[in-house]
Amino acid sequence: MFTLIGGDGKEYGPATAEQLRSWINAGRANLETKAKLAGETEFRRLGDFPEFGGPATPVEPPPLAGNFNPAPSFAPAAPIPVAAPVELTPADRHTRFLAVLIDTALGALCAMPGALVLGTAFFQIVIDASSGLQPDFTEIDPGRLLLGMALLGLGTFSLLLVQIIMVSMRGQTIGKRLLGIRIVRNLDGSNPGFARAWLLRSLVVGLIGMLIGTLLPMVSNLFPIVNYGFIFRADRRCLHDLIADTKVVKA
Repeated sequence: MFTLIGGDGKEYGPATAEQLRSWINAGRANLETKAKLAGETEFRRLGDFPEFGGPATPVEPPPLAGNFNPAPSFAPAAPIPVAAPVELTPADRHTRFLAVLIDTALGALCAMPGALVLGTAFFQIVIDASSGLQPDFTEIDPGRLLLGMALLGLGTFSLLLVQIIMVSMRGQTIGKRLLGIRIVRNLDGSNPGFARAWLLRSLVVGLIGMLIGTLLPMVSNLFPIVNYGFIFRADRRCLHDLIADTKVVKA
């Protein structure tokens, strides 16, 4: 059984040699990945283990009785063929755009029940408040307001929770999964995990946009344009990809 160090620096295992070969074939590990056998303390390259094509340790045969002691003869273990890592192809720009549209449409659908209960009176209050006018709260029933806000929060939070779990475990939102693309670490193509796929890529970038909108309201709308405009670079990585050290590839 083996324990290996993933691209995120964490230890994974125990795993059998067969499982590791399947990870290598899937591009989740390679012969440079550090690993150790159960009971050992030192990590080595997977390529150094005989199970993955490394040198086998020869075993000296016992000496024959008498003076006759021929030179030891043994056949080296045949290396186990290991498939080359899967080539990761960057996702098309229009596919990524469609995935964002799908996720945005799902967000609107989940918020719709609460919005219908709140009605136009609530949104008029929001418009008046954002415009610096005095909102008229007499036009909305408190019970309806409470129910509408509860439905709005429940729908939005449920979708957000599902998206965070999916993007942390699979590197895919619902939209990306439907269109066959995923987020991976730019360094080695491994799963980015919660910290990179959502915390840095979505939350931190969103907070940066809010901060710019607060400090420089006149240019607040430019940040999303700059963020997504980076996709027209040769590597097709948006600004949030550069911040999180990720890229989007075909699944």
